[in-house]
Amino acid sequence: MNLLADTEKKVDEKKPLIEVKDLKEYFYINTGWFVSKPLKAVDGVSFTINKGETLGLVGESGCGKTTVGRTMLHLYKPTGGEIWYDGKQIKTRSDIKEFRKKATMVFQDPYSSLNPRMTVSDIIGEPLDVHKLYSTKQERQDRILELMGYVGLNSEHAARYAHEFSGGQRQRIGIARSLAVNPDFIVCDEPVSALDVSIQAQVINMFDELQEKLGLTYLFVAHDLLVVRHISDRIAVMYLGKMVELAPAAEIYDRPLHPYSKSLLSAVPVPDPKIARANKRIVLTGDIPSPLNAPSGCPFRTRCKYATDKCAESMPEFKEVSTGHFVACHRTADINS
Repeated sequence: MNLLADTEKKVDEKKPLIEVKDLKEYFYINTGWFVSKPLKAVDGVSFTINKGETLGLVGESGCGKTTVGRTMLHLYKPTGGEIWYDGKQIKTRSDIKEFRKKATMVFQDPYSSLNPRMTVSDIIGEPLDVHKLYSTKQERQDRILELMGYVGLNSEHAARYAHEFSGGQRQRIGIARSLAVNPDFIVCDEPVSALDVSIQAQVINMFDELQEKLGLTYLFVAHDLLVVRHISDRIAVMYLGKMVELAPAAEIYDRPLHPYSKSLLSAVPVPDPKIARANKRIVLTGDIPSPLNAPSGCPFRTRCKYATDKCAESMPEFKEVSTGHFVACHRTADINS
């Protein structure tokens, strides 16, 4: 009987909690008198995140990583596509309101994401107030202290203001705030990029502990590939608003298939000097094209040494080339043969 229960639990863990289908987010930019042009920050991105999983999302600055996370939470209204949570599509205002009780965000900058005029207690308690998640003031206070305990803050910190804390402590406050509604899903938008390296490790370990303790599911947006490898179950690579590769973390590090992924991973520092000397850095030529004037076909073709006429004619299909490994490239087989 216990064996059956364990099997059911494993099956449930593989159930998609979040499904994103052909997500688009365009910002219309004025280019002249009464003339505007779409800046395609996110252009047809699709993926799923299973319950209890961490999906890492990586790519160069400006590729649309953060916009994906914000659009998923409807902080930006999607231009197109669908977002599904636990088998239900998020469409109406009522859906969004309910979704935000189960999905929250940890922001990148712990300095600008906290209100300097509010105490720590009020910052963490604000989601409780918005969603009316307590019946008495004592219940509210107990919940705030419980959340502070989760992230390593003590009760003495409750009456202080954000400017009295270090960057790492401020990010802990932001994480406690994100946990206030007892969420299932958290978008982590480069949560450690503004922190010292020694503090980064502590915060990453805390994310791991919270995930295990509370059963959380993460979309972890970052540009530090070592951090992403440590925390992620699967990793997705974005370039100029498009998703170019998605695979289990170990596989994408050991066997990247897309030319852009290969270049990104070749830049990851290796602690062993012998291995580091043997590794060949793949340096890309040219600049990233503007999302306002993206190249036709594959967006990476202007910097890809394998590009052909076909790459200019059509965007390659984002398809599964082996179990769980998706790539968008016309020449995957040629490049990796």
